[in-house]
Amino acid sequence: MNTVIKIFHELTAEELYRILRLRVSVFVVEQNCPYMELDDLDQGAVHVWLEENGEIKAYLRVLDRGAENEAVSIGRVIAAERRKGYGSRVLAEGIRTAQEVFGADRIYLEAQTYAKGLYEKQGFRQISDEFLLDGIPHVKMTLEL
Repeated sequence: MNTVIKIFHELTAEELYRILRLRVSVFVVEQNCPYMELDDLDQGAVHVWLEENGEIKAYLRVLDRGAENEAVSIGRVIAAERRKGYGSRVLAEGIRTAQEVFGADRIYLEAQTYAKGLYEKQGFRQISDEFLLDGIPHVKMTLEL
């Protein structure tokens, strides 16, 4: 399995299509949550994914300070197949990317509550009460590096 890390203008049309297809298929269709998936933050993000035989197995994006929060942020964390370790692996790559590209000393994310344990295993801690985001329970979390 290969790890791919690219900024927006390095993405091919095919890569961007596969990323957006995966994100929409889970975050919009599977979760039955109509929301504005294309939020104008992708252009400034570093896109990180795991790929095998041309198929994206897991994906996330890393945003610099000020794009979404005062800290470097990780978002749109997704695995094409659950319970195979892809989420943990792409999250570790995202943390490393946040440090190397943006010099992150703290990382912020908004986790769907059901997935909170995935982030806690990587050292994130909850910093908010549960709240609804697009009708889905979330919590704010940070990782101090």
